[in-house]
Amino acid sequence: MRRLLFLLDHIALCALVAIVFHQGARDVVAPWAFLAFLALAELFFLFQYRKEQNRTAASWIILLIWLLMLVWECCATQWDVAHPVLIPSPENVFNVFFTEWKQLLRGLYSSTQLLVIGFALALSLGVGLGLLTGWVDGLRRVAYPIAYVISPIPPVVYAPYLIALMPTFRSASALVITLGIFFPTYLNMIVRVQSVDRRIIDSARMLGVTTPQMVGKILLPYVLPGLVSSLKVSLSMSVMMLTFAEMMGATSGVGYFIINYTHYGNYTNVVAGIILVAVWVTVLNKLVNLLERKVVKGGEGLG
Repeated sequence: MRRLLFLLDHIALCALVAIVFHQGARDVVAPWAFLAFLALAELFFLFQYRKEQNRTAASWIILLIWLLMLVWECCATQWDVAHPVLIPSPENVFNVFFTEWKQLLRGLYSSTQLLVIGFALALSLGVGLGLLTGWVDGLRRVAYPIAYVISPIPPVVYAPYLIALMPTFRSASALVITLGIFFPTYLNMIVRVQSVDRRIIDSARMLGVTTPQMVGKILLPYVLPGLVSSLKVSLSMSVMMLTFAEMMGATSGVGYFIINYTHYGNYTNVVAGIILVAVWVTVLNKLVNLLERKVVKGGEGLG
């Protein structure tokens, strides 16, 4: 089965490359940028295929990607049945990464800055206050019900008000991300503190540890593996909120790039921006996976 899938993957890739070089019904730019993407995707697939446990999944994923590209290429260039503005050709879309790479990198840098600021602030406050609230019984009885009521409200609801209230757009965007991540992290920490093995708590109390020592040296190491495991969900939420916020009035960022060219009807750049967001999130998730493997492995004894 694996060999058959591997063969189908490369048959689909060869068919896609052959169609790219075939003159279709719609004129497109030179295909070299698109072919470079195909080469990078193939190299990444072969890298993943080296791992025995990933082979079947990697083969199915790359096959679906090649089939999607085949359908896109045929509909947009060969048969010309797709809308010429709303569905640009793959060659034109991937050529944007070659012609507009400076603008894309500036937008990506701006978005990453905001994401790091909002994400770091939300995690710091959510973890610190959540552990403290979970440990102090009286504080938990007051704060937990309030946070439980506020947390389901989507942070994007606050975005228009925060943009008008805060002194700069960047501070408003960072606050949107912070609010979106803080409450789930805060509630999660309270729940995790309550699930700590009571024997650990009793032993610490017998040693006479203070509240700061309990929070920093006992509770935090205990909940850290679970916190890191939930980072991917929090990260995806952060990117979603950041992109939405940037679409509402930013002058830079990936979300601004997408909404700006939407206003001009340049859907070639819009699709390129969407692909950039997908690649960006994938890279961030890979980094979180690396962190998770190290932290969870180191915290297995605590769990």
